[in-house]
Amino acid sequence: MNQLFREWINRYFSNPQVLILWFLLILGFTLVVFLGHMLAPVLAAIIIAYLLEGLVHLLEKRRMPRKAAVLIVFVFFMVSFLALLIILMPLISRQVGQLLQQLPAMFAKGQSLLIQLPEKYPGYITEAQIRQITASLSNQITGLAQQILSFSLASVRGLIAAIIYLILVPLMVFFFLKDKRMIMDWVKGFLPDNRGLAREVWIEVNLQFANYVRGKIMEIIIVGVVTYIVFATMGLQFAMLLALLTGLSVLVPYIGVTVIFFPVAMIAFFQWGASADTLWVMLAYGVIQIFDGNLLAPLLLSRVVNLHPVAIIVAVLVFGGFWGIVGLLFAIPLATLCQAVIRVLTHNLQKEDAHKATAPPPAGA
Repeated sequence: MNQLFREWINRYFSNPQVLILWFLLILGFTLVVFLGHMLAPVLAAIIIAYLLEGLVHLLEKRRMPRKAAVLIVFVFFMVSFLALLIILMPLISRQVGQLLQQLPAMFAKGQSLLIQLPEKYPGYITEAQIRQITASLSNQITGLAQQILSFSLASVRGLIAAIIYLILVPLMVFFFLKDKRMIMDWVKGFLPDNRGLAREVWIEVNLQFANYVRGKIMEIIIVGVVTYIVFATMGLQFAMLLALLTGLSVLVPYIGVTVIFFPVAMIAFFQWGASADTLWVMLAYGVIQIFDGNLLAPLLLSRVVNLHPVAIIVAVLVFGGFWGIVGLLFAIPLATLCQAVIRVLTHNLQKEDAHKATAPPPAGA
């Protein structure tokens, strides 16, 4: 047993490049887990700068100086960000407020429908079960109201933090773009020279992640716009809020679609009851998801993130369990990182085995 364990260690951890790769991965995950909350503005700025770097690189390919390209892309980013805050956020916040105001009426209507169930299905459900369900729902609504109240009481602190983020994050994005080469050279100065495997992993992850993020941004925009047009045309309440949730649901494959179905169905039901309009809304939502899953996503992400659906679901469950909503949003990029690491390590082991097989025997053998 000890011999097998030693052979396994020698096979997978004897190469210095493999040790360096594992060290960098463990260091990165440790920093995110233990310092992620404190470094959240820095991490957000790094992600945004990484996404904008593609536009800067595109302008540089057209023979534009980097400083001018960075300035143009940063101005575009700020204008888009301010337009989002000024135009979209007030509308969404207004619909959220209206939804919170209508929640008691929705709860009362749902309670009246539940009370009628023992009369319609006496052999399947009792009044005691209905009372238990309504008490549980009442506790949940009370807890939601308390959370909203506590959030409003802490709004001053949250407002100060939001202002700090709104100032620091764009400032850091600008400097990350402008001084990218200088920062990268500074970071490389702390890394060991023998990091060929880590470089291979980074090249593959960089290509996959950049294409994935760009494709997902386009998918979110298209799905959100199409959903808003369809729901607004059908006269569904809170169309903008539901369109935003539907667009963001594509970030969590399979699970996001299922979760968002329930608020769409509930709002349609409380608006129109058990009518044809409610069925049409649910059918429209299903058609949008079929359009996204079978046409839009394959078109935008045809050569990106070649992961099996089971692997995607496992990644969503595992990383969502570790880091909550953040883990859900980054489940596929993290799964892509794991896939790249496994692929590079496997390829490296195959090269070593092939080299040993073709190497001449030692003298005197």
